[in-house]
Amino acid sequence: MNPGRSLCLALCLLASQVLAQAPAADCPPPLQAPTQEQVQAAASAARDRGALWRVSRGGHSSYLFGTIHVGKLDWAAPGPQMRAALNATDTIALEIDPTDPQMAAGLATMGSASGGAPPSLPSPLAARLAGRLASACLPAEARPVIGAMHPVMQVLTLSVLEARREGLEAGYAQEFVLAGFGRAAQRRIVSLETPESQLAALLPRGADELNQAVAGALDQLDQGQSRQTITRLAQAWARGDLEDLAQYEQWCDCIKSEADRKMMKRLLDDRNPPLAERIEALHREGRKVFAGVGALHMVGATGLPTLLRARGFTVERVAFQ
Repeated sequence: MNPGRSLCLALCLLASQVLAQAPAADCPPPLQAPTQEQVQAAASAARDRGALWRVSRGGHSSYLFGTIHVGKLDWAAPGPQMRAALNATDTIALEIDPTDPQMAAGLATMGSASGGAPPSLPSPLAARLAGRLASACLPAEARPVIGAMHPVMQVLTLSVLEARREGLEAGYAQEFVLAGFGRAAQRRIVSLETPESQLAALLPRGADELNQAVAGALDQLDQGQSRQTITRLAQAWARGDLEDLAQYEQWCDCIKSEADRKMMKRLLDDRNPPLAERIEALHREGRKVFAGVGALHMVGATGLPTLLRARGFTVERVAFQ
């Protein structure tokens, strides 16, 4: 398992709430609310990042944007093309709306299987995970919260911590940025998925797949591959480099078994048709939609631009300067 492919928004919402403090000198500093001066500086230097498409049908246009679930303050201010697209729409559609109290309540209970005790791991693997958590940059009050999560959520939380060492914060995920804009601009905000559907895609099927996923994630953390992968993914997103994103499976070093392949399919290919259907339904209502969905959902034959084109939309990538 690799954070680049499995770092769902659901995890980042949880992580942004519990990773606000760093307990040791060798840990990244805690994420602080930016000052007014920092916000103004970011806005003054704002430029477009990521990839944006205009999707048109039925006499009006909507927009499709590939998001990333970690970020930096400099990435939080939209550039001119993004601002124009946001101002031209009346509905913000996200995988999950992080400002929706119902979604927050669902996320609060999604860490363990069906709200009960998390599944057990073989003793050596459980000890390995516990040791990694014990040495992680977690505030003391967060440790029991993380320890009660499903093991997959625990290793993904460790991956979020690794991203922080590269200056990438869950608190600056594009979904937070877009939801914040939507609230401030009094836009309608809708969730395209539910916490339950994201969790169903994320969690392994059966004990063998679970053990392989947790062991693989710990291997990648131990070898530094986790940090390298999420850094490359973030850089590719910032450049809007769809070619590099499309080749993710070739460089992530994360597809090592048939179980890995099946999980990738659940996380991307299987979710894309329902996402496309929901976006189409909003557009068909006459809504001018700004749909923000993870960037890896935008590439390949099953990516959202391709699926919307097959549904009769004219799909044009918006050129960034």
